[in-house]
Amino acid sequence: MASGTWIEQFPGNMTWSNAALVTKGMAPYGAVALGEIDEVCERLKSRQSEPDAWQEEWCAMGGRLEKVADQAATEGRQHTAGNYYLRAGMYYFTGERFIYPGPAKLEVGRKSLQCQRAGLERRYPTMEFVEVPFEKTTLPAIFLKAPGVTGPAPTVVVFDGMDNCKEMSILFNGLEFAARGWHTLAIDGPGQGESLRLRGLYARHDYEGAGTAAYDYVTRRPDVDPRKVTVMGYSFGGYYASRVAAFEKRYAAGVAFAALHWDLAGWQREIKRRHEVDPKNTAQSAFHFRWIMGHIDDGDAAIEKAKKFSLAGVAEQITCPFLIVHGQDDKVVPVASAHKLYEAVGSKRKTLRILTAEDGGTYHAQADNRQVGVDYIADWIATNT
Repeated sequence: MASGTWIEQFPGNMTWSNAALVTKGMAPYGAVALGEIDEVCERLKSRQSEPDAWQEEWCAMGGRLEKVADQAATEGRQHTAGNYYLRAGMYYFTGERFIYPGPAKLEVGRKSLQCQRAGLERRYPTMEFVEVPFEKTTLPAIFLKAPGVTGPAPTVVVFDGMDNCKEMSILFNGLEFAARGWHTLAIDGPGQGESLRLRGLYARHDYEGAGTAAYDYVTRRPDVDPRKVTVMGYSFGGYYASRVAAFEKRYAAGVAFAALHWDLAGWQREIKRRHEVDPKNTAQSAFHFRWIMGHIDDGDAAIEKAKKFSLAGVAEQITCPFLIVHGQDDKVVPVASAHKLYEAVGSKRKTLRILTAEDGGTYHAQADNRQVGVDYIADWIATNT
């Protein structure tokens, strides 16, 4: 069983501990610094009863680093500026997490995305910020080419979780895939990242539309092999990737980096009940799910919409090679959901990998040690596509 302050930074406060862990999980990619995180968390320990403490402390750290980045950029020290901008953006993103939707949340979200982009563009000049045509609009995405690859190459399309963004995905997924000779499209679909925050696109159950748009975009590129495109989603994206794999048959394989609850509406009813008993005992704020569903003022409407987010009768239609990776000690989505998804998937080539503490990463979507999950996924893709 995973334990210790790495997982539970704020004992008895799962909401803050989970959010802190997601941020700490970006440390191996230089997107945050553990010393800075520790500084913020130490100040927060005595402020857990203050409703605005979380955003104040994280945004203060973001603001401090943004000023250093601005100065470095003015002086032409662009690599240094990029490092500081990226960390500032990640801290703003963490701070935005518990701000109730409105002007303040919009401003912090905008600042977060701007800083992250400024950091990524300076640190990784080969990253392309692109727009993927989707219905009557576009979806923002980042395309990372594998270095030194000539000719069409395998590509992975990555959809985020409920409270992540493409700027995170491209780092902990894209960098590893690039090292293996594959391109990555990290995309903010409806209800995710920039699409939600700046464009008002809310979550939808029929994610095959976004999956098709992503496939069409990458295969129009001459550097992508259309026969070797994998769709992947992590956390909430485990549902999205499953849905896409079921209905968009052109993908060569699918990956659920953590399964989602089989009964999403039932899960949210339970989250609502637990919030009423103790608001600190869940991984979510009381409003986040309502926000991504587009029903911020109506919890019942959000739960009603969630009834459509089901893989019952859908998972059976997955015929491509499919992988499910899940943590044994996942406190966000019980491991039973991964077993249920595996049993339902119709593909004859399906794999279920339950990671344990002995493996080195056992939390939700391996936020405690992302590399463990990503390595397994990359090895599986190499073997099955």
